[in-house]
Amino acid sequence: MPHPESFANVILGSGAGGKHLAWHLGPSGQSTAVVERRWIGGSCPNVNCLPSKNEIWSAKVSYLVHDAAEYGAATGPVGIDMAKVRQRKREMVEGQIAAHLANYKASGVELIMGAGRFVAPKTLEVRLNDGGMRTLAAQRIFINVGTHAAIPSIPGLEAARPLTNVEALDLDYLPSHLIVLGGGYVGLELAQAYRRFGSRVTVIQRQPQLMAREDRDVSDEIQRILVGEGIDVLVAAETRRVQGRSGEKVSLVVHTPSGEEHVDGTDILVAVGRTPNTAGFGLEQAGVELDEGGYIRVNERLETSAPDVWAIGECAGSPQFTHVSVDDFRIIRDNLAGGNRTTRGRLVPYCMFTDPPLAHVGLSEGDARRLKISARVARLPMSAVLRTQTTGEKEGFMKTLVDKDDRILGFTMVGADAGEVVAVVQTAMLAGLPYWQLRDAVLAHPTMAEGLGPLFSDLPRR
Repeated sequence: MPHPESFANVILGSGAGGKHLAWHLGPSGQSTAVVERRWIGGSCPNVNCLPSKNEIWSAKVSYLVHDAAEYGAATGPVGIDMAKVRQRKREMVEGQIAAHLANYKASGVELIMGAGRFVAPKTLEVRLNDGGMRTLAAQRIFINVGTHAAIPSIPGLEAARPLTNVEALDLDYLPSHLIVLGGGYVGLELAQAYRRFGSRVTVIQRQPQLMAREDRDVSDEIQRILVGEGIDVLVAAETRRVQGRSGEKVSLVVHTPSGEEHVDGTDILVAVGRTPNTAGFGLEQAGVELDEGGYIRVNERLETSAPDVWAIGECAGSPQFTHVSVDDFRIIRDNLAGGNRTTRGRLVPYCMFTDPPLAHVGLSEGDARRLKISARVARLPMSAVLRTQTTGEKEGFMKTLVDKDDRILGFTMVGADAGEVVAVVQTAMLAGLPYWQLRDAVLAHPTMAEGLGPLFSDLPRR
């Protein structure tokens, strides 16, 4: 092994938490290198969060134009140019990459494009993308290698060359009939987008409901909205066999509660979960242990089993959201400076960007039942929020849970601007405010957040 180059810090992977940590450490004068094998900035700005929301917005524009007459706008024939949709997305991604490269240059951090692998504790061998090898040794190493789409072991599926979110966001054609395996975030967002572009879409969900972790009323509302847009949904349905090639012709044998069904289509999108990118990195050479799911085993400070080695984001089993990876960075940053922050007790919101979106923070009704926590529940249809009378976006509802001491335990919203409204409730929860502070707050009219007043007014008495 050649004599290694020495760094104070080496970060393996340039995802959200890793890049922010690099940009923090570099300007402090510590020699820092980031090793990234493909996507500068990680998956979020390249193939996940931002690109998907970009294309979802294109789909919404298409949907609104089709229904423009309802708003008094006269239009002619509407068509979809998927090459243009893709180009719009690519231009956004290119802008993100340029911004990332500028940040690396300004921070003094060296970005090394190549595949890194541990060959000894705190020592990486990097096979460079443009040829050659480098060996890096560091005082501290931070692992931020993320996850990838899982492909289930269904006969014929792998041979069918199915789409994952990566390929689905780079199509320049419109699938005639897209079959989506999985009824979670990625599957439903892209199912609705492609339906709005003009594809026939079928969603096959193995669990008894879409969004399996949500309360049943939330799942039912999402399914009602999607079916109303013409999406076929099969729940409690197990795909037994796949034939054909995605992009040409595919045929699926699906077992449902009513018997065996054959679903024929042109393209398959697999969206049944994520697998950690922890294989092939030589983690055993570094003394880094994995848990039974293949994620890096960390403590509440995100420290691994190896001294001076941390893990960040999804590969560490953190909730699979970019905003959580950024918080992982903040925890490590503060602890390196002598703090004592942990991942314990984080209040993590999330938003599924269907239209209308689903947003949630805190406990659901199901969570409260499992934890045997007594809670009062209030529910308000979005049609009761005056803002929806002006926009026509009346689908969905708000729901909240409050405990015996008037603390807000959780909030869920299916409705327009849900991702913004949930931040209002999260702020109140972080501040420890009793629910009646939101009930009695003077909120701007007419806004979606204004609906929080009547929602909290509907809580049953203690």
